[in-house]
Amino acid sequence: MNEFLNRILLTKEAEVAQLRTRDTQGVTVELSNLPPCRGFLAQLETAPQFAVIAEVKKASPSKGLIQPDFNPVKISQVYATAGAQAISVLTDETYFQGSMADLTAVHEAVGLPILRKDFIIDERQIDQARIAGADAILLICAVHTAKRLSELSEYAQFVGLDVLIEVHQVSEVATALAASPAVLGINNRDLHTFRVSLEVTREVIKEIPPSVFTIAESGIRSREDALRMAQYGVRGVLVGESLMRAGTPSQVAALLRALQKV
Repeated sequence: MNEFLNRILLTKEAEVAQLRTRDTQGVTVELSNLPPCRGFLAQLETAPQFAVIAEVKKASPSKGLIQPDFNPVKISQVYATAGAQAISVLTDETYFQGSMADLTAVHEAVGLPILRKDFIIDERQIDQARIAGADAILLICAVHTAKRLSELSEYAQFVGLDVLIEVHQVSEVATALAASPAVLGINNRDLHTFRVSLEVTREVIKEIPPSVFTIAESGIRSREDALRMAQYGVRGVLVGESLMRAGTPSQVAALLRALQKV
């Protein structure tokens, strides 16, 4: 792992240490009183053509501030009205300027399944996601051993969440599949250089059984990019920055609908 990713994981360890100070019995009671999750995979499978997970994203380490006038509720409502299958919410505060409050607000504002997009390394973060209103979580294959990835995936499923496992290269596919993801994500961004190449999807998809619902992430900016991903064999895309920069609500909706029509 590169230095930047290591720094992120150290931040997450500090956040988990704070979560450990909470009353575990109270968390257990909260979890037991929650309604069922909105099915993340089930909703993706309803897409008539190509599924779009639309991301609510204020900033990123590589691009800085993406949308100064950031309103996660309004953005998510535009996505929902335009026909997105699900919504991804960045909850990392330090590097992406997101929050758990954003996730809860989006969950309450729309009826779509919500993905918590963060660097999940501990079961307590999974509990936190479930209580805040997430219906699915992201697990990044590159930051876990095979055993730990499976443990976290199994626990997330135990509390009712779907799991999106993200891979960045062919060598991670077997480990990801062994952890029984609801959805497999192929990220076109190199974790070491941060360069994006849509050819990553073309190579990685060859190792994934057609029965696994697979999406592409990073670098999808247009209908042409989405069409290319569909031709490679994925069944949907996760798109954040391009939608966040698309302009007016009508322009955002137009791009989202174009991504679906492949």
